[in-house]
Amino acid sequence: MDWIKELEQNLTTVEELEEKLLIHFTEDEKDKLKEIINSYPMSITRFYLSLIDVNDEKDPIRRMCIPSVQETDLNGSFDTSGESDNTVTAGLQHKYKQTALILSTNQCAMYCRHCFRKRLVGLSSNEIIKHLEEIVSYIKRHDDISNVLISGGDSFLNTNAVIKKYLERLSEIEHLDFIRFGTRVPLTFPVRIYEDDELLSILKEYNKKKKIYIVTQFNHPNELTEEAKKAVDALIDCGLSIKNQAVLLKGVNDDSEILADLINKMTRWGITPYYIFQCRPVSGVKNQFQLPLKKGYKIVEEAKARLNGHGKCFRYVMSNKNGKIEILGTLKENTMLFKYHESKEDVNQGRIFMKQIENDQCWID
Repeated sequence: MDWIKELEQNLTTVEELEEKLLIHFTEDEKDKLKEIINSYPMSITRFYLSLIDVNDEKDPIRRMCIPSVQETDLNGSFDTSGESDNTVTAGLQHKYKQTALILSTNQCAMYCRHCFRKRLVGLSSNEIIKHLEEIVSYIKRHDDISNVLISGGDSFLNTNAVIKKYLERLSEIEHLDFIRFGTRVPLTFPVRIYEDDELLSILKEYNKKKKIYIVTQFNHPNELTEEAKKAVDALIDCGLSIKNQAVLLKGVNDDSEILADLINKMTRWGITPYYIFQCRPVSGVKNQFQLPLKKGYKIVEEAKARLNGHGKCFRYVMSNKNGKIEILGTLKENTMLFKYHESKEDVNQGRIFMKQIENDQCWID
């Protein structure tokens, strides 16, 4: 299968949405949506589009992939976690001492409407790979870096040759314990994985040299399709470990039963729940998808009550400019407890703190 040609069939225009989903937009809605798509592109795989219930305007898959006129609300920030401050060379960020983050491409198989990075200007995979030697040199000089996360965009939108090049160069670095790939491809474009023997062969080969983890983002049980399972099984058969970082999203998974169903099914497949992230206050995203912290914590705890021990091993966190902060709980009516799970500054590492939180408050700086 030529997956690159397959992606050329993605839906990218308002007219295609109307034709395929039988949605009728008013002229005003069309104008606004075209303005949004011009700034923040829409691209939806035919497979992911097929998961939408066309008779349900509140369908969770629809919310995650189809633009809304609410994206014109630019309250919030374009860089909520200080990514620009942590960039050390083109395509490489180093915020946490042990982790190097490679933004390997600005492409995704499907552009999520809740993405915190889609509004930042990134480089293409061809441009980033030109800086590979600079990236490798930086990681080699910093032997406190124990792992690398190859993300994007979506790391599996790189060609097999590029993926192999990253693995080839990174697996040579002695002080790296493992390599991670951040990807939504297993659920948005699973055929890219289970029908690509070359990709699977590369992953299997290099997993023997340096442990490889796949970090996915399943957000709703409707994404756990038979096609997605074929992709997940193919990765597991290569000896890879799969972890999931979900995002708590209003109108998608802000229900304890839905969240528990998602996690229970993932653990049944062999996917380990890793984090549930508080949605970031990104411009054009904040007012659509963010939930108040108190409500989010209540949903997460009610979901945990429906999970077995393995399903409860995730952390509910938010990632701001200072670090990754775990949301521990509510102490009294207006006070919540937090802990620095990871910190940019050593002085905050592991620090527990209390903060006054209003009922409608969704974030802390």
